[in-house]
Amino acid sequence: MKINFHLPTFLITTLAFSLLFLAGFTYVQQDKGYILDHEKDIAKEDVGPHNGGGKTTAYPFFSEFKGGKIAFRKRVLHPGSSIGYHLQQEQEIYYILNGSGELQMNGKTISVTTGDAILTLPGSSHGLKPGNEDLTVLIVYQN
Repeated sequence: MKINFHLPTFLITTLAFSLLFLAGFTYVQQDKGYILDHEKDIAKEDVGPHNGGGKTTAYPFFSEFKGGKIAFRKRVLHPGSSIGYHLQQEQEIYYILNGSGELQMNGKTISVTTGDAILTLPGSSHGLKPGNEDLTVLIVYQN
């Protein structure tokens, strides 16, 4: 029995099966229903946002996920750094995980400490700076 080998047919068949395999693999990867970020893998040294300056450590969770409706961040403000005073366009939540500091809110200074949660509403202005030790804050806002 003689088998005829036809190169164009072989290449097209191989390409078709490869595309089906990759499409199935991509579907399985997207079908997980979750994204897991390990903070040790995403930590980066950064300056304080909104022209805050100083040294901070940022944890931009889920930044690789495009199309998300919310942002979830952790930031460690080291002494001498800050989140600069800025106008808020959307709702934003700061939750103080550890440490204490000063929140500037609409021109007033408010002491904040571990366990405090601040909901900032659109149209208000705020900034945050640590005391003499690190201040760790979770930040949630709309994209």
